[in-house]
Amino acid sequence: MSREGFFMKLRTPVFIIIAVILADQLLKIWIKTHYPYGEVLRFFGWEGARLYFIENEGMAWGLAFGGEWGKMALTLFRLAAVIFGTWYIGRIVKQAYHRGFIICASLIYAGALGNLIDSLFYGLFFSESNYGTVAQAFPKGGGYASFLHGKVVDMLYFPMVQGTWPKWVPFVGGGDFEFFSPIFNIADAAISVGVITLLLFQKRFIHREAEAVPHKPQAAGGSAPAAESEATTPASNE
Repeated sequence: MSREGFFMKLRTPVFIIIAVILADQLLKIWIKTHYPYGEVLRFFGWEGARLYFIENEGMAWGLAFGGEWGKMALTLFRLAAVIFGTWYIGRIVKQAYHRGFIICASLIYAGALGNLIDSLFYGLFFSESNYGTVAQAFPKGGGYASFLHGKVVDMLYFPMVQGTWPKWVPFVGGGDFEFFSPIFNIADAAISVGVITLLLFQKRFIHREAEAVPHKPQAAGGSAPAAESEATTPASNE
């Protein structure tokens, strides 16, 4: 692939990555600098769709991972994954992989980078958020944590079905039931959409667009391939 063709193909993943990062970071910064912890609003008054501001120190969807050392290890892992992803996206674009595969890889990469920005810099750039105080950007006394120890901002909450488990259900009978309980962000959503789409369409996506089925050379006049013709011609009697 020529240099010009490579940069033309690179426009799609770059656009996706920039769009996801901007949407993710703008919503996170707006939530963090305008609201304390807790519910922000309900979409059209509906119980099943809310903005609910929380922060987590772990992986996507609010999963935790091993305290302060675990947090630093996770941030370094994210950083390594983003560095590798930068090289990998360039590689699959250059090798003309399926457009769908490139889009999915770009979504996963953008999601990882979005949460990495929180982990690297939010502790330095913002004061602490809690249930009674709105965080400030670039506070005079410094941020709430050191480099690599920032918390990831989450806010998207869709508890579409809420109720109580029937008493006959083992272990959870009589307890509260809620479907879809995780609180997440746009970066988490981008990762999930990329991974799920890859799993659903992997047979279609995992190949290169430039691949072509080789054709056997044909003899003049549109006859069968030369090698095949020789193989099927009976030997002469000498």
